[in-house]
Amino acid sequence: MPNVCHFTGKKTSFGKKRAWRGQAISKGGFGLKPTGITRRTFKANLQTLNAVVDGRPQRVKVSAKAIRTGLVVKPLKRKYGYTRQQKAAAGN
Repeated sequence: MPNVCHFTGKKTSFGKKRAWRGQAISKGGFGLKPTGITRRTFKANLQTLNAVVDGRPQRVKVSAKAIRTGLVVKPLKRKYGYTRQQKAAAGN
Protein backbone atom coordinates (compact mmCIF):
# COMPACT_ATOMS: atom_id res chain seq x y z
CA MET A 1 0.00 0.00 0.00
CA PRO A 2 1.57 3.32 -1.02
CA ASN A 3 2.01 6.17 1.46
CA VAL A 4 -0.80 8.24 -0.13
CA CYS A 5 -4.15 9.41 1.27
CA HIS A 6 -7.01 7.59 -0.46
CA PHE A 7 -9.31 10.64 -0.43
CA THR A 8 -7.11 13.75 -0.72
CA GLY A 9 -4.06 12.34 -2.49
CA LYS A 10 -1.66 13.75 0.12
CA LYS A 11 1.74 12.08 0.04
CA THR A 12 5.36 12.50 1.09
CA SER A 13 6.89 15.72 -0.24
CA PHE A 14 10.53 16.72 -0.33
CA GLY A 15 12.35 19.85 0.72
CA LYS A 16 15.51 21.12 2.35
CA LYS A 17 16.66 21.66 5.90
CA ARG A 18 18.87 24.72 6.31
CA ALA A 19 21.23 25.36 9.20
CA TRP A 20 22.04 29.04 9.80
CA ARG A 21 25.07 30.64 11.41
CA GLY A 22 25.84 34.23 12.31
CA GLN A 23 24.12 37.19 13.87
CA ALA A 24 21.43 39.20 12.12
CA ILE A 25 22.46 42.55 10.62
CA SER A 26 19.78 44.27 12.72
CA LYS A 27 21.53 42.94 15.83
CA GLY A 28 24.96 44.22 14.80
CA GLY A 29 26.22 41.17 12.92
CA PHE A 30 27.17 40.48 9.31
CA GLY A 31 23.98 38.58 8.55
CA LEU A 32 22.88 34.97 8.64
CA LYS A 33 24.71 32.54 6.37
CA PRO A 34 23.46 29.04 5.50
CA THR A 35 26.10 26.56 6.66
CA GLY A 36 24.41 23.28 5.80
CA ILE A 37 21.64 22.43 3.38
CA THR A 38 20.39 18.84 3.45
CA ARG A 39 17.48 17.08 1.77
CA ARG A 40 14.57 16.00 3.96
CA THR A 41 11.07 14.60 3.67
CA PHE A 42 7.75 16.01 4.86
CA LYS A 43 5.44 13.08 5.59
CA ALA A 44 1.66 13.39 5.61
CA ASN A 45 -0.18 12.45 8.82
CA LEU A 46 -1.66 9.20 7.50
CA GLN A 47 -3.83 6.84 9.54
CA THR A 48 -4.87 3.32 8.50
CA LEU A 49 -8.55 2.70 9.19
CA ASN A 50 -11.69 1.02 7.91
CA ALA A 51 -13.75 3.28 5.65
CA VAL A 52 -16.71 2.77 3.35
CA VAL A 53 -15.38 2.86 -0.23
CA ASP A 54 -17.85 2.15 -3.07
CA GLY A 55 -20.42 0.92 -0.55
CA ARG A 56 -18.13 -1.65 1.08
CA PRO A 57 -15.93 -1.40 4.16
CA GLN A 58 -12.26 -1.37 3.19
CA ARG A 59 -8.97 -0.78 5.00
CA VAL A 60 -7.33 2.37 3.56
CA LYS A 61 -4.72 4.98 4.46
CA VAL A 62 -6.33 8.33 5.15
CA SER A 63 -4.88 11.72 6.10
CA ALA A 64 -5.90 13.21 9.43
CA LYS A 65 -7.29 16.24 7.57
CA ALA A 66 -9.66 14.01 5.58
CA ILE A 67 -10.92 12.45 8.81
CA ARG A 68 -11.44 15.87 10.46
CA THR A 69 -13.26 17.40 7.48
CA GLY A 70 -15.66 14.46 7.22
CA LEU A 71 -14.53 12.97 3.89
CA VAL A 72 -14.24 9.55 5.52
CA VAL A 73 -17.40 7.52 6.20
CA LYS A 74 -16.71 4.78 8.73
CA PRO A 75 -18.72 1.54 8.64
CA LEU A 76 -21.04 0.68 11.49
CA LYS A 77 -19.50 -1.66 14.05
CA ARG A 78 -22.64 -3.82 14.57
CA LYS A 79 -25.00 -5.25 11.98
CA TYR A 80 -28.16 -4.51 13.96
CA GLY A 81 -27.49 -0.78 13.55
CA TYR A 82 -28.18 -0.87 9.80
CA THR A 83 -31.49 0.33 8.40
CA ARG A 84 -33.61 -1.65 5.91
CA GLN A 85 -32.46 0.53 3.01
CA GLN A 86 -28.78 -0.03 3.85
CA LYS A 87 -29.34 -3.81 4.14
CA ALA A 88 -31.10 -3.86 0.77
CA ALA A 89 -28.29 -1.84 -0.84
CA ALA A 90 -25.62 -4.13 0.66
CA GLY A 91 -27.47 -7.24 -0.59
CA ASN A 92 -27.26 -6.14 -4.25
